[in-house]
Parts: sequence; structure tokens; C-alpha cells
Amino acid sequence: MSSDRREFLQQAAIITAGLGMGALPTAAQQRPVAMQASTTSEGSNMANTTDFMPGGYRFIPAVFQYSAGVAALPGHEIQRITFRTLVPLREGFRRIEQIITEAGRPLTALCACELRSPAPFTQQGFRAFNEIYVVTLGKWGIYNGGINPVARSNVCPEINPPAEPSFHAFSFTTKVEGARPSFVNSGSGEAIEGKDIKIIRPGDTSADGLRVKAHYVLDTMESRMAALGFHWPDVTAAQVYTVYNLYPFLADEIVRRGAAGPGLTWHFCRPPVIDIDYEMDCRSVWVERVI
Repeated sequence: MSSDRREFLQQAAIITAGLGMGALPTAAQQRPVAMQASTTSEGSNMANTTDFMPGGYRFIPAVFQYSAGVAALPGHEIQRITFRTLVPLREGFRRIEQIITEAGRPLTALCACELRSPAPFTQQGFRAFNEIYVVTLGKWGIYNGGINPVARSNVCPEINPPAEPSFHAFSFTTKVEGARPSFVNSGSGEAIEGKDIKIIRPGDTSADGLRVKAHYVLDTMESRMAALGFHWPDVTAAQVYTVYNLYPFLADEIVRRGAAGPGLTWHFCRPPVIDIDYEMDCRSVWVERVI
């Protein structure tokens, strides 16, 4: 057995045990997921989104573990819930199920997750974690074994990290008369995602290296917003995750673009994969609660 495969199995076993979950559900065990390509007439950017009708939102298809971003469909708004203290993944899903159900919404209304992990993963370990994470999404009729509509960020606090992967916050759609447009962008670091992750300027944490990384991530945020039909003036919150100094490029790369219009929240966290140094996400959400 190869060392990569051995690491994958070891990390998957550890995560599964910690979450109290069994094996991944097979395609036959997963609920059917109704999705269709968006046919809205709001512009050519919409061609890159897919409607997830059971959840009341559309999304930008990306990788199996998450979508690149979500936006509420007409008649719906996204609501965000922050846990006052981190909640381990298994208990977090239980509480999310209760909150969404009490709101009178189906579990498919879950549209974004914000996670905290103990430390950055290797690429193989990150893949192992994601294989386990999607188990509940499959059982809830959200993930169909290949396409995942839920947006996500997953970062690692540098100080006082959790003992196991945990929830910081989540978002779900609600039906609202006169709904206002709302969206959530997934977190993105300075990496090109695919079968393998290709990192921009790996290991370079100089002022110039970080500026290049930030420029790439901000471009990614903008392209995702454009695909969903939004721009920086629509944003109600922007978040940065890094343990390195922002100030050399804060004014030129972040503020001048308009990315700090509502303020900028800096989390002293590392992105979830080793050697990725800078991550951001952003959203336009009208209702947020802390519980």
C-alpha cells in the first residue's frame, strides 16, 4: 500500500471515529437531488450557475466537497447563524438540523458551512476529511455523490484551535415575501483547485509574495460574485484568514477595490491545506444571528 493511500485511510478512520459516522453512503442510499442549469435572463454570467430547487438557491459548481458560492432564488433570502462557541461537527449537524426544521424549512435549505479545524491538512488528508464531511449532506438529500451545492469555508485557528473539526457558522435559505438578493461566497485561498491543488507562489510569505496571493484571491472573489450577479458594493461582510501581515497590501489590494466597504474581519487562522497562506470569503446576508 502506498504511503499516500495509508495516510488517507488513517486520517479518514480518525475523522470518522471522531464524528461517530459509518462508511460513506452509496449512491443507492443517497436521496435524489434535483438540480438544473440556470436559465435566468439577468446576464451571461448566470450561465455558470445551477439552480438547486429543493434548497431555494443557485450555486456555482466547483469541486465535490463544496460549491464556489451560492445565491438565494427569487422569493428566498439567506440567513446566517453563528455559534457563540465552536461546536464539534457531529453535534453541529444535529443542531443545524434542529434549527432549520424549527424554521419550517427542509434540510436541503442548508447552503453554506463555516468550519474550524485543528490544523492544516496535507492534500491527501484534506481529501479524506472531505469524504467524511459529505456523508451528512448525502443523507439530507443535498450531495448526490458528485455535485455539492453547499458553499464552505474551513480554516484553522493559529491560537487555541479546536480538538476536532467544528462548526463556527452556517447559512440556510428562508422563504420571504419581498426577498432581498443575498449570496455567500465560499472561502478561497491562493490555489487553483482540481484533482490536485496548485498553489500560487508556494512558500513565499514575503510582502510581495503575499500581495500576489491576495491579488489572486480577490480576483477569485470578484469572478464568483459576478457569476452570481453581485459586486463589492453589495457585500455586507468580508473575511480574511491569514497569520501573516496584511498591511503592506491592505490599502491597494483590498480597500481600493471596495472589498472593505462594510469593514474587514481578520481571523488569525491558516487556510485548511499546508502551504496555502491567504484565504478570503464574502457575503451579502441581511439577517444574521448568534446563538
